[in-house]
Order: sequence, then structure tokens, then C-alpha cells
Amino acid sequence: MESVPQKLTILHTNDIHSHFETMSSIAAEIAGQKAAAGEESVLLVDIGDHMDRAAVETEGTMGQANIDILNLTGYDAVTIGNNEGLTFSPETLSAIFSGLQCPVVCCNFLDASTGLPPHWMKQHAIVEKKGVKIGITGATAAFTSFYSLLGWDVSDPEDALREQCRLLAPQVDLVIILSHLGLPADKLLAERLEGVHAILGGHTHHLLEQPLLINGTAVCGAGKFGRYVGRLQFERTEPGAAFKLVSGECIELDPQHTETLIAPAAALHLLHGREALEETVAITDHELPLNLLGESPFGNLLAQAVRRFTGTPLSLVNTGQLLGALPPGNITAGLLHALCPSPINPCIIKLMGKDIRTALMQSLTEEFCNKAIFGYGFRGKVLGSLAVDGLKILYDPAVMPYDNSIAVFVDGEPLEDSREYNVGTLDMFTFRIGYESIANGRDPVYLVPHFLRDLLRMELQRPGSLEESANVRWKNTSI
Repeated sequence: MESVPQKLTILHTNDIHSHFETMSSIAAEIAGQKAAAGEESVLLVDIGDHMDRAAVETEGTMGQANIDILNLTGYDAVTIGNNEGLTFSPETLSAIFSGLQCPVVCCNFLDASTGLPPHWMKQHAIVEKKGVKIGITGATAAFTSFYSLLGWDVSDPEDALREQCRLLAPQVDLVIILSHLGLPADKLLAERLEGVHAILGGHTHHLLEQPLLINGTAVCGAGKFGRYVGRLQFERTEPGAAFKLVSGECIELDPQHTETLIAPAAALHLLHGREALEETVAITDHELPLNLLGESPFGNLLAQAVRRFTGTPLSLVNTGQLLGALPPGNITAGLLHALCPSPINPCIIKLMGKDIRTALMQSLTEEFCNKAIFGYGFRGKVLGSLAVDGLKILYDPAVMPYDNSIAVFVDGEPLEDSREYNVGTLDMFTFRIGYESIANGRDPVYLVPHFLRDLLRMELQRPGSLEESANVRWKNTSI
């Protein structure tokens, strides 16, 4: 009697970034796939950055909205991305993931105080689907210096993954890796690791409509924001034989195709999130305008906030972090979140005067102010001008740009190109994003987990801060 082939379907999502509007379509597609293949032979996983605190649902519920959706959708395992690991405190992460009804799998993420994974995380998991055992391990991008400030030890993933794959191989029928590392890293891992059936990827938002087959491993990625669901189908002809990849693809989702549970749950979390963010932060009696192409009071207020928090003589921030003017009246936590949604942290660097001058000169050009910026936590649209505190700049726009026709003063003294200054700025700049000369600073100290909106809140509550924001830092000498 001829044996019936064993089949396994793997569905994967990644980098949804709290796009709750797509989650009902994702769930509908997954339900359809399970109905077609048989629910017991479908494995469903997420590769991290499901959460993004730019969304009211996530910010207002501290991630509980995402956990509810993951549970309702029926995931079998997930890993974490930097948007989970770096934007929540360890205590909040524990509270978030303790409610998840499937394992969080990541092998290069340890509690620095114990050398062990946190209680809510496993280095690998074995999931059984209709008699088929699937070994799952995972890894997340090693932003080591950032993680260490939060008490995590996040190491280079290759050796950790190799060890977990070695442990899993004798126990399971298939080995898969949930990789929030990015496509270049995934390609290298496929070349270097043996016995891995699939590397399901994320972090770099890559969309691979067909898997890359490298060293017998299917390397996959399903784009970003929940627009696609990845699908792999494996099969073996008889028990004990090796599973072979039959097909792989990314399914584009139809926004009109929804189901009955997720959309109402997301709407409820949006309501709860808004309610949680109704707390009054300050009450103002006049508007603080914003100008992305030059100086404005709201930009100055942000620069003041960073300088005060970092305790530095001067600060440099980009106005593109702010999405609109600060209106008069009741300023709530939700309004600050809407106006400054990026999970960007302040930092302190030691920066040469010449690099400060270069950034300031660039800020006087539309080329830089209107530059579109993507990633690295930035949730605005364009870079914007540089807002400063602790500096006075004299410039003549008629002879700009790039001819050294600016005079810069720090605490009343001329800026010295060959001198090193302590500068309060943003972690984004240290990745050489936007005003790239700022990345030449050394010895960065990242002040996590504080976001810019947290600093704005403190500055708004400081007596005299609004009046101070009206003080001119950039003086046009031709007027």
C-alpha cells in the first residue's frame, strides 16, 4: 500500500509595525490557508517588529493590543525585533509577553544579570503539527550597545543559532530560523549553517516573492506593514524521509478580505489607547509654530528639552521629528504622541567644532531640510532643519551655501573648529542618517528608554520654557 505524503505549510509575517488596519486581512488569509490545508498541518510564525509605539493602540496599551491580536490570529511562535526589544523597558516586556499564548523564540538575547534568557523567552521551541515536529529557533539584530543600557546581553547570532540548530536537528523533522537580522545576514547564515530548512526573515523589510535557495535552505521575507503573508509548503513521501520544499511565495493581501474577530478587537484597543493618552501634560496660552525649513519656537522647545535632559552645553536636533505645530490649550500625552511619534532616544556625544559647523551650514539648504528619511526609528517624512539650544548663529542667506559665511557662538564664545564639544543630540544621527557629520562624534551615551516626547513633556512643565523658545538662535545678518 502506497503511503500518503506528509505535508506542512508554513505561514510567516514580519515587520507589521502596528499597522492594525491590515491585521484583519492577515487573519482572514491565514484562516483561509488553514481551511484549505487543514489547520493541524499549518505552522504560523511572526518574525518581529509586530509592535510599533508610533501607533496609538500600541502606545496607549503598552503593547497589549498587539498581544491580543497575535493570540486571536493563532500564532504558533514569534521572535522579537528591535521595536519590541529597544522601545519597552524590561519590566514592560515581561508584562507584555507573559500574556502571549505561544513561545517567544530567540537565542541571542540574554538577561545580562543572569546570563539566561528572560522567563518569557525560549532559545528554541519544538512544535508538532499532525505528527510532524518542527524545531524553531530565532535571533534578533544585535544592537549591543543599546541593549546593554537596558540590561540585556544581545550577541552576534551566528554561533548561538548554530548551537540551537545542532541541538534541534536530532529531535525534529524540520529546522527553521526566525531571523530578525536582515537579508544580508540571512544569506550568510544560509551559506554557513547546515540542516536548516528555512530562514524566515525580517528587519530589512525585504519582499522575496520566491524564496532564495542557498545551500538547500529557503531564505524568505514578506515585506512590511502586513501587506503580504509568506507561505512555504514542504512535503515528504514517506515517514522518516527528508522533507523537501515544494513551493514558496508571498501572498499579497486584499484589504477588503476581512474576518470577524480582529477588526472589532483593534477598534476596541484604539479606543482604550486614546483614553489612556488623555492625561493632561500642560496647558498653554499660545501656539508654538513649527518651520521645517528654518527656526521656529516648537523646534527650539525640542532643542531645549534635549539640552536640559542631557545636561550638555549645546544641543542639535532635527525639526522633522515634529509633525506639526503645538496648539494652545490642553496638551495631552496623546497630542505629544501624535506630534512626536518616533521612538527616538536622546544621546550625548563628543563632537568637533568643524562637524557642528558643517551640520549647521547644511541645515540652511533645502536639499537637507527636505531630504526624505526612512528607518532608524524615524516616523516623520523629511529631515527638517536643525533646531539648536546653547548656540547663536549669524548667517547671510544671500551668500550661502557652503562658503563658511556663518559665525557660530557657544555660550558667547566663537565655535572653535578644532575643539571637541559635549553635544546633546539624537541616536538616529549616530547611524550616519541625515546630518551625517554629527555621526563623527565619539563616545556616544544613549539615554534609553526615554523618547523625545517624554523630554517635551518635561520641558513643557518647566516654568519659562515657552517664553525661552521664542528666543532667536539663528540671526539673519542681511535683515
